[in-house]
Amino acid sequence: MDRRVFLGTLAGGLLAAPLAAGAQSTPTVRRIGVIGGMPPDQVEARREGLRRLGWVEGQNIVVEHVPIGDGSGARDLVRHNVEVIMASYNPAIAAAKAATTTIPIVMVYADDPIGQGYIASLAQPGGNITGGTSVVPEPLGARRSKLTELLAECRPGLSRLAVVMDPNFPSYRTFWLFVEASARSRGMAVQAVEVREAAELAGAFASIVKARAQAVQVIGSTFIYNVRAQIAELAVRHRLPTGYPWREGPEEGGLLSYGPNIRAAWHRAAAYVDKILKGAKPADLPVEQPTTLELVINLKTAKALGLTIPPSLLQRADQVIDP
Repeated sequence: MDRRVFLGTLAGGLLAAPLAAGAQSTPTVRRIGVIGGMPPDQVEARREGLRRLGWVEGQNIVVEHVPIGDGSGARDLVRHNVEVIMASYNPAIAAAKAATTTIPIVMVYADDPIGQGYIASLAQPGGNITGGTSVVPEPLGARRSKLTELLAECRPGLSRLAVVMDPNFPSYRTFWLFVEASARSRGMAVQAVEVREAAELAGAFASIVKARAQAVQVIGSTFIYNVRAQIAELAVRHRLPTGYPWREGPEEGGLLSYGPNIRAAWHRAAAYVDKILKGAKPADLPVEQPTTLELVINLKTAKALGLTIPPSLLQRADQVIDP
């Protein structure tokens, strides 16, 4: 072989070897879509859940986050060829469902997914949608009744209860009827207070005070979750104990909460994404229900309201927020 040809072949081989090795070691970057407005704590819960399973943003996954809006965000995710969509709460799930019947959709904290037509059943969701629901199995399903009971334990002599709810929340009427029946069974008068936007909160609490309510119970929705701090502030200002369905309520100054952990729901949703990216089909992945409910009590708020929390209740709490 000619010496110049040999040296050229050798040099080409030496250059090609590291290039090939580099190409083999470069990880495939997967594309995930997220639809729905999310507060920072839930964004971090989603990132943490994915990190635990080896999916790190900027390394082996790209996450595209869009608002719900008029549904155009969901359609953008479809056009950008994401491999899976994480959709938080019913409006986001509905937007994702309307945008695609082929891209897998992972529900996060879905309310009544069967009744809303997202899935066929919990065990066999069918179609392209799976994930987690906020609906807990019995006997855990009595949590709304339990929340009323917990407020009564903290506020002795509770006889007038106001229930704050978002009428745009798909299942608010069902939840309201449940809470109303529970409160009336305890001899309480119940006031329904509908709030659609943050500007209505001050007027809502004025009506609550006028009706001489002694405590406030919150029916959760995306909107109510986003204004939980304003509700807590107004409640303390008017010396009203509040009960929330998620721990973020007392963390923002409410009195107590009893319900599933939303951050844990994002962790479970990450597990669905992991399985789907590894080849699983949504139709083959049963929908999960929460298996535990947490009781969280804010003692600082209790002191501001002049309430003494029974020691037996503090002992049952999963977390007590101290001043």
